[in-house]
Amino acid sequence: IRTWTATDNCVNSASQSQQISVGDAVSPILFGVPGDATVSCDQIPPAATPTATDNCDQNVAISMSETTVPGACTDSYMIVRTWTATDDCGNQTVGTQQLTIQDLDKPTLVGVPADLNSDCAGVPVVPPVGTVSATDNCDSDVQIDFVETIQNGACAGAFLVIRTWTATDNCGNSASQSQ
Repeated sequence: IRTWTATDNCVNSASQSQQISVGDAVSPILFGVPGDATVSCDQIPPAATPTATDNCDQNVAISMSETTVPGACTDSYMIVRTWTATDDCGNQTVGTQQLTIQDLDKPTLVGVPADLNSDCAGVPVVPPVGTVSATDNCDSDVQIDFVETIQNGACAGAFLVIRTWTATDNCGNSASQSQ
């Protein structure tokens, strides 16, 4: 409130006031919210740390929340990161980043025995479960299926044994390898 008073030589006076209402109706400005991205499940970036400025407030509070939206399979989904900048008067600005997480990589089989030639009595036994394993960039417990087929050869003692291992991750990406 600003008041002006005019007084003459005989101490007669008149006053008039100006009332200024000050309020903060302007939302903060949020800087550094990353853009949307599509990444592999093993390349998810850490959450950013945006900053904010405000026309009245020196220290704008910034909060962050993160939600996961399920996708078509366990290792393909969306992460939604939301930052909210709030000034002392409750004005807010919201910034959002959507990370689409994809599993497009096939697993890798490890330990598949090498091809070999043998006589009919020397065909090696099937390797025990666990001898052949698989690694994957997203799935820590890759399913491994085994199939053995026999193709007859030119005579009763000649044949071909084909042993095939197939590794399949949570999103259906698969790799096969045979002996």
